[in-house]
Amino acid sequence: MRAVTVVPLQSSSVDLTDLPEPPESDGPVLVRTHGVGVCGTDLEIIGGDYGWAPPGETRLAIGHESIGEVVEAPDGCGLAAGDMVVAIVRRPDPVPCPNCAIGEWDMCRNGRYTEWGIKEHHGYARERYRITPDFVVKVDSSLGDLGVLLEPTTVVAKAWDHIERIGRRAEWKPTTVLVTGAGPIGLLAALLARQRDLEVHVVDQVTDGLKPELVEALGATYHHGPISGMGIEPDVAIECTGVGQLIFDVMEAAGANGIVCLTGVSSGGRDIPVDAGTLNRRLVLENDVVFGSVNANRRHYEAGAEALAGADKDWLARLVTRRVPLASWRDAYERQPGDVKVMLDFTA
Repeated sequence: MRAVTVVPLQSSSVDLTDLPEPPESDGPVLVRTHGVGVCGTDLEIIGGDYGWAPPGETRLAIGHESIGEVVEAPDGCGLAAGDMVVAIVRRPDPVPCPNCAIGEWDMCRNGRYTEWGIKEHHGYARERYRITPDFVVKVDSSLGDLGVLLEPTTVVAKAWDHIERIGRRAEWKPTTVLVTGAGPIGLLAALLARQRDLEVHVVDQVTDGLKPELVEALGATYHHGPISGMGIEPDVAIECTGVGQLIFDVMEAAGANGIVCLTGVSSGGRDIPVDAGTLNRRLVLENDVVFGSVNANRRHYEAGAEALAGADKDWLARLVTRRVPLASWRDAYERQPGDVKVMLDFTA
C-alpha cells in the first residue's frame, strides 16, 4: 500500500513508498484512510529534525492528524463498518509509568511512550492501518472529513481541561481570554473559548484575509500589534506560537490569578533580554500560573469530538484551506500563503 515515509533524521528523504499491509498485531479494527492533516511536526520530521522509525525498520510513515473510515471491526467493540474515526497518536509506555497505567499517557513520566507517525510506529499517511478500539475515536457523521481537525482540537481540549482544573484552586469566574496565534491551534483554542461564552481576543501578525475573518466569525476580536497596546488583562491566555518574546509578553499581560497555557514549542538559539526579577515578583504576588501542555489522552479526544460536533460546520470547513490529492502529495508539504490547515486527501 502507498504511504508517505521518511528516513528519520535524514533531510529530503520524504517519498511516496510502498509499505506492507498493516499487521493484525496492531489491532482488530481496520481503517481506510480518507485524509491526514499536515502540521509543523510533519515538516520538522521531513526536515530531519527528529523522528524514530519502528524497531527493525529504516523508514517511518508520517502523519498523525487522521480521518478514516472503518472497514472492519469486531462485534461489540462500539465501532462498525462505515464509521468515521480518528486515531489517537500516543500509546502508553510498556512499563508502564504511574500516569500511563491510569490512561494519562499524555503525561508519561519516563518517555518510553510511542507516537504513531512520530516515534517508533508508522503513522496514518498510508492507505490503511489497523488499531485497537481503545485508541480510536468515532466522530459525528456530520463532520465527514472535517474530522481531520480533531487531533489539533485535542491539544486545546487538554489545555482547557488543565486550565479549568487549575482555576478550581479558588473562586474562579473567568471572563476574558487571550489567544496568541491564529493558526489552526489558535483558532481552535478561540473556538473552545467562545463555546464557553467567554470574551476572546486573538492576536496574530497578518492584518487582513482569512484569519481575521475566521476570528470575527466566532464573535471574537482580532488584534494586530503588541499585546501591551490591547488594553486587556486576560484571566486566561493560551500561547500558540512558541515565539520567545511573545511568551514573556503574555505572562506580563495576564491579570491577577491569571492562568497562562503554553502550547507552542520554541526554537532554541535566541537570547531574549528579560527582567526576571520583575516577572517573578508579578507571578508570585498575583498567584499567576504558567504551564506547558502537549499531546492528549482519550478523554481529550472525546472532548474535542464533542466540541467539533457542536461547532458551525461552515466555519470549520474554512479552516481546511487546501485538499491535496495523493497524486500531488509533495504539494501538501510545501507551505503556501494563506494556508491554515492542509489535508492530504487519500480518496482523490
